[in-house]
Amino acid sequence: MSLRQRKLLGIPLLLLIIVVYASIAVFIYENWLTGAHNLILLAYFVVAGSCWFFPATWAIRWMSARPDELPPSSH
Repeated sequence: MSLRQRKLLGIPLLLLIIVVYASIAVFIYENWLTGAHNLILLAYFVVAGSCWFFPATWAIRWMSARPDELPPSSH
């Protein structure tokens, strides 16, 4: 897959990752943390707001990898 094709697929993938991640974070907040102590909420939002970085980093690295940097296919 060329770099251009990976970027074409990667941008919608990245947006999907962010939307799904945010939906899960909101679901957790609404179902288990509504009315929790402010320090618990602060800790949750710091962690939840930081952890989206990991799946997004994976998608960005995949999009920007050159064909010679990708693992060899088993074809």
